Amino acid sequence: MRYVMRIENEIKLDYKDVLIRPKRSTLTSRSEVDITRAFSFKDSGQTITSVPIIAANMDGVGTIAMARAFLPHKMLVALHKHYELKVLKKFFESLTHEQAPYVFYTMGIKDTDVERLTALLKIVDEKKIAGICIDVANGYTERFVEFAKRMRDRFPSKILMAGNVVTGEIVEELALAGIDIIKVGIGPGSVCTTRKMTGVGYPQLSAVIECADAAHGIGVRICADGGCQVPGDVAKAFGAGGDFVMIGSMLSGHTESEMKPFQKGGEKYITYYGSSSEDAMLKHSGKIPHYRASEGKSVEVPYKGSVERTLQEILGGLRSACTYVGAQHLKELPKRTTFIRVTQQLNPRYQ
Repeated sequence: MRYVMRIENEIKLDYKDVLIRPKRSTLTSRSEVDITRAFSFKDSGQTITSVPIIAANMDGVGTIAMARAFLPHKMLVALHKHYELKVLKKFFESLTHEQAPYVFYTMGIKDTDVERLTALLKIVDEKKIAGICIDVANGYTERFVEFAKRMRDRFPSKILMAGNVVTGEIVEELALAGIDIIKVGIGPGSVCTTRKMTGVGYPQLSAVIECADAAHGIGVRICADGGCQVPGDVAKAFGAGGDFVMIGSMLSGHTESEMKPFQKGGEKYITYYGSSSEDAMLKHSGKIPHYRASEGKSVEVPYKGSVERTLQEILGGLRSACTYVGAQHLKELPKRTTFIRVTQQLNPRYQ
């Protein structure tokens, strides 16, 4: 097969490039809006009713403390990969069977990741680990797709979420592999530098729209992962067809990060860094492998205290967006959304 370079001229957009146009509504109050959704997953056979916002599986975000804050809201958390097994055992054992589907155990695709999960399942009631997030930076490798198939064969009744990808054809391939929720996003995160380091990526709004179209036609779900910097971006992600929305930077800097605040200029800050950043690699591996470069950065985020205030802003903003377009239920938002383009051209620096 001969491969040739090609250029796509079709416009592709990020969240910053659009606004949602308001429409006539019979709603009189934000309190009338139901932002929970019920999902049935065809491959695992599981069902879940939740506010479909997921805390990202990153240090300082996908923490046990964050899960404790999210559970009362029926929101979800994908735990980061770096807890000791004894800590995970204690946490998962504390969950009720009703709470278990709201927490995803996160893993990679190395043999050591499989060994770690196997060890955990020997010491924890398997039903308490109801969801597994298979997380890699590049979801386009044959190894990743084959791994997804093996995980479905091994865990036929668990909710499997996997990614990341940004195009419809690989969404369809992962759906055929048995994945329930496909994570969409390469490079949009605020502490991700993949687009600048590699030149690879896809504007997130367009990625969500196109991947949702591919997924919904074959009965699977997508999670819009990355790029949400304000509550309005979360509304845009749902409006674009995202079934779940994963957020990271909006949850950084809180007590639930499980990171110690430090003083600087009389103010408190917490460090927030990307999963492929130099800080992350040094912390968890002790080195940066000679064959790769950092594709993330570290930032100092002002300490914000409890995450509850931020959750109120996110959920309140989402309810308000629904009232502006007349969507009484969150599942109606994509049908009621019309995007208005507000930029003339894409930023040439891949922001």
